[in-house]
Amino acid sequence: MEPGGFHVLPVDVTTAPLLSPTATRPCVELVGVRKLYRLGGEEVRALDGVDLRIGYGEHVAIVGPSGSGKSTLLHILGCLDAPSSGTYRLDGVDVAGMSESQLAAVRNRKIGFVFQGFHLLPRASALRNVELPLVYAGAGPRLRRERAAAALQQVGLADRARHRPDQLSGGQRQRVAIARALVTQPAMLLADEPTGNLDTATGAEIMDLFEALRGPERALLMVTHDPNLARRALRVIALRDGHVVYDGPPAGVPKDLVHA
Repeated sequence: MEPGGFHVLPVDVTTAPLLSPTATRPCVELVGVRKLYRLGGEEVRALDGVDLRIGYGEHVAIVGPSGSGKSTLLHILGCLDAPSSGTYRLDGVDVAGMSESQLAAVRNRKIGFVFQGFHLLPRASALRNVELPLVYAGAGPRLRRERAAAALQQVGLADRARHRPDQLSGGQRQRVAIARALVTQPAMLLADEPTGNLDTATGAEIMDLFEALRGPERALLMVTHDPNLARRALRVIALRDGHVVYDGPPAGVPKDLVHA
């Protein structure tokens, strides 16, 4: 048990540090990743030999038309699904062959999720919502409160800690969701259309916050169809038919690979 009652989960991945000491090591490495599905008698290659290397401190937008493999890649990156073949290393640990319980531990400790729909508990306070990942990790009450309060402070919502989601604006609810994603000090923030339910001005504020949170201790990956969000990334990875067809600066991505 760590100080404050924080229980280390009994899987090998949790022996690695929560925060990587340098930005030079890759956070995400995919080598020859394939995901195959059977639809009737037909084989569908949702991902077909994807190779990626994303370092700490990077802000990456993942784009592509419908059916390109974005959602499948999101699920694999988030350890919500496993590749059919290939290697996926997250924070230096190969997660491709892990059991479901091990993947759940990785999701809790290594990945901070931010979704379009916020996914907050409606009757719980902002503080309680942010505490939840630490509850699942076995942290004691005092440590949970301290970390959750610090995460809310980080996103500018310290004065809204006792408010329920229905007492918050859309932008504030997304800030709570971001604080929840940060509270375990993950190696990767993984966002799925994080401004999709927000107006333009509020969405821009959330993107400003994301960019402020980028640092040498984590990578920021965002799956989006919004060209405005993609342009704010440092790097764009575009998919088509399960293949990476572009990997470079936002200015060079073909327009047909990003749809508003």
